[in-house]
Amino acid sequence: MKKPLSIYIHIPFCKHKCMYCDFLSFANETVTTQIQYINALMNEINLYKPYADRYIVKTIYIGGGTPSILDEALIGNVLDHIREVFKVDRFAEITIEANPGTIKYTDLLMFRDKGINRISIGLQSSDDDLLRLLGRIHTFDDFLGGFDAARRAGFENINVDIMSGLPGQDMHTLVDTLTRVTELNPEHISVYSLQVEEGTPISMRPDILRTIPDENLDRAMYAMTKKVLRTAGYRRYEISNYSRKGYESRHNTVYWTGGQYIGLGVGAASFFKGERFSNITNLANYIEICEDIREEIIKETDPVRLYDSATSILRENVQIMFIDSRIEEFMYLGLRMTDGISRAEFQERFKRDMFEIYAEPINKYIDSGYMEMNGDRIRLTDKGLDVSNYILADFILDK
Repeated sequence: MKKPLSIYIHIPFCKHKCMYCDFLSFANETVTTQIQYINALMNEINLYKPYADRYIVKTIYIGGGTPSILDEALIGNVLDHIREVFKVDRFAEITIEANPGTIKYTDLLMFRDKGINRISIGLQSSDDDLLRLLGRIHTFDDFLGGFDAARRAGFENINVDIMSGLPGQDMHTLVDTLTRVTELNPEHISVYSLQVEEGTPISMRPDILRTIPDENLDRAMYAMTKKVLRTAGYRRYEISNYSRKGYESRHNTVYWTGGQYIGLGVGAASFFKGERFSNITNLANYIEICEDIREEIIKETDPVRLYDSATSILRENVQIMFIDSRIEEFMYLGLRMTDGISRAEFQERFKRDMFEIYAEPINKYIDSGYMEMNGDRIRLTDKGLDVSNYILADFILDK
């Protein structure tokens, strides 16, 4: 029986780096570089041929950067090649991220033709002044046009990304964004609070930093987000994610529940065959190494040996996931979800009872109202989710 597998495809190109962005992405790269990169991706996919027949791909996520900046045929080529190497489930969830400033109706039709059935649109805010401040290349009207185009192209599963805690944002502008988005009835909404990362342009702008909502207002925005989306009929199923029933992100759920996934592309992360690793982050080196891989594939008669040798230079931060690390991840990722984790599934995976290891923190947080046990499942209460970072630290095992 084939094992389930998810695939993440990293497209690191964008028109313009936003003020807050610390993702691995590159602005204004040439079409030649983009084509070279797609060819490199295809060569990396080929490395997995010795193992591909053991798996069935249940989800694919094309993220960035801004994948929709590419010529749509290049995206199609990558998906076609994945299907040549892997068995892709006929009902697989296939998502592409899109910036409202790069969405074209004709591209959307091609995406649908290639089996892409979910689109994630990065709105962030309905306030055009805030969008300009953040360095976004779109307006709210651009977003409305892109959303409408996605519906007309046949997308019945749309996510909208929103941000809170933005410079100069107040409760009114946040609620306005949430209300305008819910009126469009997307199937899924993600709401993230701005995190100022060191080295980003915004981190070096004290004039902007002074206008970021303080901790009290940020917490109030967090509470208001839950209220507005719940009233609009969206179920919170993970700390930052809300959906209509049946439209939870299947791909992200794989991350939160410890499933296997392969990350393709520069800097992409994977959890595969008991190892957690990421690809190198230098774009030129990634392209060059994957071109060498293509040459080696032509000559190599032992594909497993080639996989081992090629990935040793393509990967970094390789970590063998021993049992304690897997247990930790199962707990602190699974508890991010509002349904929590199953005691029986823990027993099945790790051949140990959850309370044998975690009785002390579980009982402590149940007694204080931060956790609850509902049948077989242990989960954080709403109160617990609000301070989850502090609670989850108690589920790191003492090495």
